[in-house]
Amino acid sequence: MPGKAGNTGDPRTPTRTVGPTRPPRIVAPDGTATSARNTKGTALAFGMGLAATGVGAVLGLAAERAATSRRKLLGESGKTLTDGRGGPELGSLHGKSLVVTSDGVPLHVEVDEPDEAQPITVVLTHGYSLSLDAWHYQRLALRGRYRLVLWDQRGHGRSGTGEDGSSTIDQIGRDLSAVIDEVAPQGPLVLLGHSMGGMTVMALAEQRPELFAERVVGVGLFCTSAGGLGPLDLGLSGVGRAMMSLAPTAARLLASRPSLVAHGRRIGSDLESLLVRRYSFASPVPQELVRFSSGLIAQTRMEVISDFLPGLGSHDKRVALAALDGHALLVMAGEDDLLIPRAHSDDIVASLPDAEYVVVRQAGHLLPLEHPDLVNAYLLELMTDASAAVRDRQPSRRRGWGRRTVTPVRQLVDERPKDRGGRR
Repeated sequence: MPGKAGNTGDPRTPTRTVGPTRPPRIVAPDGTATSARNTKGTALAFGMGLAATGVGAVLGLAAERAATSRRKLLGESGKTLTDGRGGPELGSLHGKSLVVTSDGVPLHVEVDEPDEAQPITVVLTHGYSLSLDAWHYQRLALRGRYRLVLWDQRGHGRSGTGEDGSSTIDQIGRDLSAVIDEVAPQGPLVLLGHSMGGMTVMALAEQRPELFAERVVGVGLFCTSAGGLGPLDLGLSGVGRAMMSLAPTAARLLASRPSLVAHGRRIGSDLESLLVRRYSFASPVPQELVRFSSGLIAQTRMEVISDFLPGLGSHDKRVALAALDGHALLVMAGEDDLLIPRAHSDDIVASLPDAEYVVVRQAGHLLPLEHPDLVNAYLLELMTDASAAVRDRQPSRRRGWGRRTVTPVRQLVDERPKDRGGRR
């Protein structure tokens, strides 16, 4: 994998971490610095968010708004949400649409065919309360090069919702299995999963280890966990743990009171946006990206949020990690992820020491959206390794990679001190 020390022109340049470090300095668009961890203020904002929107940010994400329309997703002005990078509008990338049925639930699937014949199919599985559009930048980087399969998990995006109690990690593992069997029944696979999507990949590994032994040649896990999510505190110590323990009950109550959710949304949209920014990102990002992320979350119905919560807390697929051993494997974590702390990625890599493990500074839970260039650079290297494994017909195993901590170049530029004239 790339990223040799001293190569400051490479966005993946590793920075050694020695001893405890202070919380990163967040630089606002006007150049002023703000604290990344104002616990007292955050607790107050989180509490106000709970009162205003119901659940507020369950696992760092906001409550569902049943009446959210496309107009809100595009912004109150009706303008489209540009990606701020000169590329296609956020959420505008689409491929051939298919419907795959699993357990009687219709799942929305999209396929992007490569420009030239390519043996590898890449299957991208999104996280909790998001949709396949959360892979915007990765889809843009991979499309045309590989065959891509993206899908909306049950209850998310354009997929259907199953019966009460069907929103479990094991079930979405079976959903992923159904998608693969229907859309990619043959050939080598690379499986990518963010957050709950990574848990979905692990559930599939537990259910179908033979698939990993015979067809899977690469796996990418981003900001996810193999188990032990119960004690999460959202960066608020005991207060956060208490709120997390009450979240499933609060979500169930709100699912039965859509008028309360709608009222909370009217009075709490600003606070909600603040919560999404804090719990999704750890560096300055464009407001359009925050609005886009909020829009994805807004499309997830409250009953789905409620139904999935218990399973997230009890999720434990650590034994299933053995099925991933021997493959090209990339694990990436945000150093400042408050939703699934990087310690969970540490645990995954402890079981899979051959993995390429990258911890990104000044990065939160929505790492693929927050630092796409960095994620894509390592992702393309994963694809190179997977392609080599297919070509050589043998597992790709690199030893001795260990952990690397990288600082995105954009943040290094943002944090250079200004002179008195305002120049950097």
